Amino acid sequence: MSAQLGIKITGMDEEGMEAIMPVDERTCQPFGILHGGATAALAETVGSFASFLTIDPDKYRTLGMEVHAQHLRSVSSGQVHARAEPIHMGRQVQVWSIRVTDDDARLVAICKLNVMVVPA
Repeated sequence: MSAQLGIKITGMDEEGMEAIMPVDERTCQPFGILHGGATAALAETVGSFASFLTIDPDKYRTLGMEVHAQHLRSVSSGQVHARAEPIHMGRQVQVWSIRVTDDDARLVAICKLNVMVVPA
């Protein structure tokens, strides 16, 4: 799905991970604005990838349990930027906060991703 939507990881540090996604015909709804489902897919992608990097992949897997997106602003062009940061890093459950902004750094959506950590 990441390739279909044009999602690209753009950076990571010890506090989180960042990604971008274009706002174009692949990610917009029929009225020409960013589709909420595309925003949720961006949030789950960057949060899931960040989560995966926190575990030993020989012993564990991370699986998305729930994604919640609160849409605050519409976007009709450019790209959106997502930053995932951990809220809770338990042995079995991780919770990630993902903030989605537009090219002018205005808040577009606030998302939360719950991830389950399971044995490989």
